[in-house]
Amino acid sequence: MVTVISLGGSIVAPDGVDVKFVGEFVSLIRSFIEADSARRFIFVVGGGGPARQWQNAYREIAGANVKDEEADWIGIMATRLNAQLVKAAMGDLCSQEVVTNPTQVDPLTGRVLLAAGWKPGFSTDYDAVLLAERFQADAVINLSNIEKVYTADPRTNPDAKPIDKISWSDFRSIVGDEWAPGKNVPFDPVASRHAAKIGLKVICAAGKNLENLKKILSGEDYIGTTIF
Repeated sequence: MVTVISLGGSIVAPDGVDVKFVGEFVSLIRSFIEADSARRFIFVVGGGGPARQWQNAYREIAGANVKDEEADWIGIMATRLNAQLVKAAMGDLCSQEVVTNPTQVDPLTGRVLLAAGWKPGFSTDYDAVLLAERFQADAVINLSNIEKVYTADPRTNPDAKPIDKISWSDFRSIVGDEWAPGKNVPFDPVASRHAAKIGLKVICAAGKNLENLKKILSGEDYIGTTIF
């Protein structure tokens, strides 16, 4: 059984590294691996605060000459740093190098595989979808700093309502079809398009709530939004 988790950079490194969270996350994953010898995990790690910080610095320096591709590459490098940290924290459970191209990945040899950003044009959510397709996972667990998907941005719209379940067509009408570096949406529009195409389920949940993640991994009722 392979479980794919898109691990938002906003929970790994909201500003600097959240050492407490990473340590507790690693301990939780170890507990599931120790309880089930067949269980495998793939984590795709986002860029978080470091990505936004360096992208904003580039935009300030470049001014009117900003190029989206350059901003994307800066964010991608932040994802690779974060992924390397989580790989190191997993220790002997992760024997393979961090994957940076989800279309060229060897069969799993360890219990955990780490992946990071690939190339400009989309976020690590898309990499997670491709890896779920490659390793025949039936879902991607998308962990971020939001508990559920809302009908609109609750930070700017007081009438926004939380959603428990939503179809891909309805979800895509919320997030749109275009990607921009640093775009803040529950799940990347490019990833959403491909997930809808292959019939992949995505569960969006609050990453810092590890008790809730434990319920998701155990097949119990959980707090979050299921997109199908």
